[in-house]
Amino acid sequence: MSSLSSLRSDAPVRALPASPAAGRPLRLALCLSPLIVAAVWGLTNQSLLYEGAGRLTRAEPAWLLAAGGLTCLTWVLAAVMRQGAVPDRLPPGLLLASQFAAGAANHVLPAGLGAHAVTVRFLRTRGVPLERATSSIALYSVAKSGAKTVVLIGFLVSSSAWRRLGELLPEGMVLVPVAAVLTLVGVATAVVPPLRRPVTGLVRSALTDARTVHTRPSRVVALWGGATLLPLVQASALACTGEALGLGLSWGTVVFAFLAGGTAGGAVPVPGGVAVDAALVVTLAAFGSPVAVATATVIGYRVITDWVPLLPGALVLSAMIRAKAL
Repeated sequence: MSSLSSLRSDAPVRALPASPAAGRPLRLALCLSPLIVAAVWGLTNQSLLYEGAGRLTRAEPAWLLAAGGLTCLTWVLAAVMRQGAVPDRLPPGLLLASQFAAGAANHVLPAGLGAHAVTVRFLRTRGVPLERATSSIALYSVAKSGAKTVVLIGFLVSSSAWRRLGELLPEGMVLVPVAAVLTLVGVATAVVPPLRRPVTGLVRSALTDARTVHTRPSRVVALWGGATLLPLVQASALACTGEALGLGLSWGTVVFAFLAGGTAGGAVPVPGGVAVDAALVVTLAAFGSPVAVATATVIGYRVITDWVPLLPGALVLSAMIRAKAL
């Protein structure tokens, strides 16, 4: 009778602990997915890889090494900016590794979403709440685009090369659909409550974190100093690649072309920077470089900054997922 009464009792039944093997297939898939993406990308872009590698073998190695060193510096600056965008103290080594791995993720998702997703996951594993992790992404993006715009304006004021870009600017009618889409998104966010509530919460959290970050001089220097240096270092890597391949343009011209072409191409959300590369080739050609050399320079730049680090970045991403650091 006692056993029957215990069966009739309303006491809650304790759930069995989940088996450690239950999550292994998912974790294994997450570990292997970056490697699979890297392999598929390489197989589907063999001609570009062969052409870029062939031209790089005939380039001046000293300039290529300089471009590679500047590429490594971009990951350091990205990590410094990520630290500057959050009040919490992050482990420098893991933070730098996460930014190196984020480069591989950017080949899967457009508009930097891959790097942002990796960073959000990294911040979550460090105990940062989701809202604050997402707010740091917004602050990072604002600082990156704002500082880049200031640098671009500085080059516009100090250089006359911008006059050559007149024929590359889109006509006013091309911008009408973009403005219409942005207006519709803004109106929908303001009117529809299910959209307005999360956006309002995100904005409130972002403003709170932005105020906290900007009360700390070290965070301000890390965020805005890194955001100012990052486009200059990236453009310098392109200039070094151009020197190795005989581009024939000055450093200031290449930097301005990088800023202008990157701004125009970045408006098109295509994975892997395809639109940015096309805009860079057109911009370099507009400044007087032969189209073939401009194309080779951009391909070489991508080989050094994206394609060579792709497999190591995928390996680091898989290792971090396996170690539960992501």
